[in-house]
Parts: sequence; C-alpha cells; structure tokens
Amino acid sequence: MKPYLNAKFLVSAEKLSQCPQYSLPEFALLGRSNVGKSSFINGLANNKKLAKTSNTPGKTRLINFFNFSDKFIIADLPGYGYAKVSKEAQNKWQKYLEEYLLERKQIKSLIQLVDARHEIQKNDFQMREWVLAYNLPIITVVTKVDCISKNKIQSAIAHVKKEFGGDIYPFSAVDNRYNEKILEFLSNPD
Repeated sequence: MKPYLNAKFLVSAEKLSQCPQYSLPEFALLGRSNVGKSSFINGLANNKKLAKTSNTPGKTRLINFFNFSDKFIIADLPGYGYAKVSKEAQNKWQKYLEEYLLERKQIKSLIQLVDARHEIQKNDFQMREWVLAYNLPIITVVTKVDCISKNKIQSAIAHVKKEFGGDIYPFSAVDNRYNEKILEFLSNPD
C-alpha cells in the first residue's frame, strides 16, 4: 500500500444531527489544540492544503469530515485545551462532542494524538479517562516525531505506551514512512 490515499473534504458539522450519513468506517481525531491533527490528515492524504493548519490554537470549531478514497472517513474534532472562546461556547462544544462521540454509530475507533516533544498533558489524561469510562475503542498516535532527535523517538513512544497502553503509532508530517502502518490500521480496523 502506498503511504497515503487520495482524500477530500466532505462537510463540517457542529453537532451529531448535522453529520453526514454513509456506511464507511469513521475515525475521530482527539487531541489538544496544536497537536497536529490537520498535519496528520494532510500527511495521510499527501496533500498539505487539504486540512487547514494554523499556528493559532483552537482554530477548528466544527467537526470536519474527510473521505479517504472511499475506504474510511476521518473526523477532525476541535482540539481540547487552549482556545480563545467564551466558557459558554466551550460548554456547547463539549455537549455536542460528547453526543457525537457517544452516539455516532459509524465511529470504529477514536485516535488520540499526543505531541512527542512534550510530556503527556493533564487534559490528555482527562480525555483518556473519559474515553475509557465509556469503554470506547481508541488508539494513540504520537505526532511530531520528526521534531525530536532520532534516539529519543523510541523512548517517547515507550513513555506513551506505558501511560496509555494499547496500540501506539508514531507519526511525522515530514517523513511519511510512518504512514503505512497507520493506513493499514485505518483500512482494516477489525
């Protein structure tokens, strides 16, 4: 399998009732603002312009759906943590996102992204606890491995594995050799 698939943006939705209907498996991206969710999508698609990247945390405010060669859908969720919005807006997002995560039948697995350059943050742990409390399927992707020295990559992955367990995949938006294993999982999640 080539290390990327053709992908296209489908639609943005604020809440579950606005989400598109289809029978493809869906994977929802969870991660702090600026963890590299857009770069993850763009890297898998080999298209730097598909998902908008930003240096400003909290830019994604809707659930954005991307179709990967009619094999699977990736749903990019708003990042948790830092965002310059009112408490009221944050509470509304939380309500809509919980409804989406708990009631969306198409979701095969959640994908939590954590940044290889930093310790796992408190809100990463809180998100993981919430996911595990509802017994939702989840894998972890360690992003930005190209930003740390090669001899630190394995220890960063081992640390995330120790803290979170389960399947851990390294990812780099620069070096697509990591993409193949991720695409293999997304194409055959069972």
